[in-house]
Amino acid sequence: MARPSTHIWRLLKWGRILAKHGALRGIERDPNAPLQVKRLARVARFGTFQPSTPDYATAFKAIGPAAIKLGQTLATRPDLVGEEAADNLLGLQDNLPPVPFSDIEKSIASTFERPLSELFSEIDPEPVGAASIAQVHRAVTSDGRKVALKVLRPGIREQFARDIETYEWAAAHLEALGSDEARRLRPQLTIANFKRWTNRELDLRREAASASELAEKMKGFAGYRIPEVDWDRTNGRVMTVEWIDGIKISKVDELKAKGHDMGEIANRLVLAFLTQAISGGYFHADMHQGNLFVEDDGTIVAIDFGIMGRIDRRARMWLAEILYGLTTGNYQRVAEIHFEAQYVPSYHSVDEFATALRAVGEPMRGKPVSELSVGQMLDGLFAITRDFDMQTQPHLLLLQKTMVMVEGIATQLNPQINMWDTSAPYVRNWVRDELGPEAALADAVKENFSTLLKLPDLLRRVDEKFPPKGGAPEPPPLPHVELIVGPTAPKRRGWMGYIAAAAAGAGALYGATVLGWIA
Repeated sequence: MARPSTHIWRLLKWGRILAKHGALRGIERDPNAPLQVKRLARVARFGTFQPSTPDYATAFKAIGPAAIKLGQTLATRPDLVGEEAADNLLGLQDNLPPVPFSDIEKSIASTFERPLSELFSEIDPEPVGAASIAQVHRAVTSDGRKVALKVLRPGIREQFARDIETYEWAAAHLEALGSDEARRLRPQLTIANFKRWTNRELDLRREAASASELAEKMKGFAGYRIPEVDWDRTNGRVMTVEWIDGIKISKVDELKAKGHDMGEIANRLVLAFLTQAISGGYFHADMHQGNLFVEDDGTIVAIDFGIMGRIDRRARMWLAEILYGLTTGNYQRVAEIHFEAQYVPSYHSVDEFATALRAVGEPMRGKPVSELSVGQMLDGLFAITRDFDMQTQPHLLLLQKTMVMVEGIATQLNPQINMWDTSAPYVRNWVRDELGPEAALADAVKENFSTLLKLPDLLRRVDEKFPPKGGAPEPPPLPHVELIVGPTAPKRRGWMGYIAAAAAGAGALYGATVLGWIA
């Protein structure tokens, strides 16, 4: 475990990069940011010349691969980073210069117990894509099949582990400062979820398993498919899947030239996402333009399954009712669900919350996306979360991120698409099937029988005053962080020591920069 001085040095170094791109200005101006954080931001930007317009995406890319992934996560959190930063981070492209093929070839060879010549007859040394975690090469198997070969960057697991440890340290101290806003936004839990997501991406066997599971769940959905995994040529650092010959979904002109119906593809993409998220509870959570292709017959093919999202059945039922209530204007029911799921504390008024939802929802109903002000909508939604003391729900962050991606792609394909009208029939049918009388009766029989079997355990839980579960799953265990600020920090390490360490680190960093040791 790294020492506090190591974390402070890293944070100041990263902070200086952020400052050079004007990315700390928002923190200094945010009235909800803790005073200590603002002071550290000023220390980090000391001696820099900031551009007039902040460029958060470029700053995160300059910091490194883990920051790129973190920036993409923060793009879904305008409540945490601000709307300006979130909009800029949405354009953060996960691409880096490729690793030399000689290093990649050694990495591939070291992961298999057989010579590469027995597995592949050809591997193209030029990658078709190089991201922060892995790069992809075109290859031909020894039996003549065209495949895509995904290989982790050498040393990437160790680099992510170091950086995430510092993220955990910083998040723990942010919450320890005692800010109500920090407690509501729960940065520690956000980083814990980010760690789980990235750990899954760093094991390509799990990505292959994710692709296989999603393919199984989407078998009955025509016009959307997943590439087949070659398990004999897949391990923790290498994944092999069938090669996809298609047009990237972002190349609208090429799709039109091929005669594809843009409106139909847009609708099918939205319904494919709803099928995954609401029906299956398991969805592709990195559905950006670079990960979707359209084949000659119009089939949408998804690739890159490092980030996947799960929603349990109870949360899906709440989600479906919320979406259905918004599409039909039943804001009262939507508000009630938020209280049932314990997303909103019970000391607030259901009726007041319903009125607040109406103020956000009514301007959106019946209009195409091209006529909606996304900025006004987000302002309204996040004002509600703050006004009604709604804590961040990390289990829904991936869903929110993916919904933004899908909406963006669908709008590019068909600017006149109405997301509510497209979603409403599907959600209505699902709600009818899952919440109708027959489904309710079947669920009641199953649940009551299961309850009888668990009666002894239930009695013990009641006796122990075990609290009822809300709309969020149990949070994962958070790492222990030795605090140097906050009520649990050792008295010998006061805040002045923290400032002194930060100032010393800043001074050393500034001196190194002046001397040209740090670019």
